[in-house]
Amino acid sequence: MALTFPSTAAILLGLSCLGGFPAMAACELTYPQPAARVDSRYTYDWRVLQTALEKTAPRFGNCNLHPSSMPMEAARATLELSNEGGRINVLVRATTQALEQRFIPIRIPVDKGLLGYRLLLIRADDRARFASIRDVSDLRTIKLGQGKDWADVAILRAAGLQVVEGASYAGLFGMLAVGRFDGFSRAVDEALREVEEQHTSHPQLVLEPSLLLYYPLPRYFFVRRNAEGAQLAKRIEAGLEMMIRDGTFEQIFQRFKKQIIDRADLPHRHLITIDNPGLSPQTPLSRSELWYRPVSHHAPAPPR
Repeated sequence: MALTFPSTAAILLGLSCLGGFPAMAACELTYPQPAARVDSRYTYDWRVLQTALEKTAPRFGNCNLHPSSMPMEAARATLELSNEGGRINVLVRATTQALEQRFIPIRIPVDKGLLGYRLLLIRADDRARFASIRDVSDLRTIKLGQGKDWADVAILRAAGLQVVEGASYAGLFGMLAVGRFDGFSRAVDEALREVEEQHTSHPQLVLEPSLLLYYPLPRYFFVRRNAEGAQLAKRIEAGLEMMIRDGTFEQIFQRFKKQIIDRADLPHRHLITIDNPGLSPQTPLSRSELWYRPVSHHAPAPPR
């Protein structure tokens, strides 16, 4: 039987794809397909990652980025990334020290830390109740909803707040609507979009008009802790740094986020700051260019 060998061009393409290391199969990046029918939370994140891959193509070769064939909640996505043969090899998530130990984090906040600026979705009949909240102690009188094992859960509980966890993203809106909890803490760029997306199913849900919570909560890309993951991390970090230097990162942020941030009217909201005691010492807090900060005298100083 005649033996066939890959061409020199194919070998060079494979090596360039991973910076001189053996190429991973087809250089494919697979991220979790959202489980909810209506879920646009990650559109921006994957656009950032796609651009990082394009920026690094001359050095590492082409890479295909696509969703998984099956929908996944956050817990399932974590399990799939933990498994060497799992259906995904990258995810984006609000960071915790546990995640950073389990996977390789690319420590550049994908949304410039915007995830830490929080608005509350509430039932319309509760507006007056929330109007009297001025500090963390007042927040302790209400129940806040979050997804099971989300990074926010530990942050809010560490501040002495009551947290009710829901098993699915889509189900949390229904839980709020029927009174299982009183407020759903959402990032600025999530809250306004979700009120609109959920209006048909849950018309009683509205955006609380006066409060802005803040806790430092960077969202990172994560990959497996193996040889392939190390090379992916190297490539993704290189691409993001290129985007920061040439302004592409900021352009995409403004394109996706500016209009909705403006609509949230952050300067006229009452700020309540909450500590994040679980933040890793390796969080790049000293790099001010990586963090969003509202232009307002109410805004917290950049994280330290």
